Amino acid sequence: MTTRAQDDRRQLGRMRVASILEASTLAILVFVAVPLKHMFGMPQLVSAMGPVHGLAFLFYIWMLIQTHFQIGWSGREWIRMILCAFIPLAGFINERLLKHSQDALAGV
Repeated sequence: MTTRAQDDRRQLGRMRVASILEASTLAILVFVAVPLKHMFGMPQLVSAMGPVHGLAFLFYIWMLIQTHFQIGWSGREWIRMILCAFIPLAGFINERLLKHSQDALAGV
């Protein structure tokens, strides 16, 4: 049988994966695909990465909702998590903050 702390740690682990996935796809879209489109007239990567990032974003929001209701984050943490989805590379910082929360639950 699992304890609540173990369940919360697992959920934070899933949220970390979602954060990395969302941040990675946003970074590729903003720093690679869009410049290729506008500077070199190559829209193919935007056409490919746009939907991939859209799915990653939806997964991130879904995991955010699940994690919020399971762990019961404060309004401040909820807002930080939402903002990190819209700022390129902020998802990687967010992942580190989630790791600290996960470690705190483990007693590390």
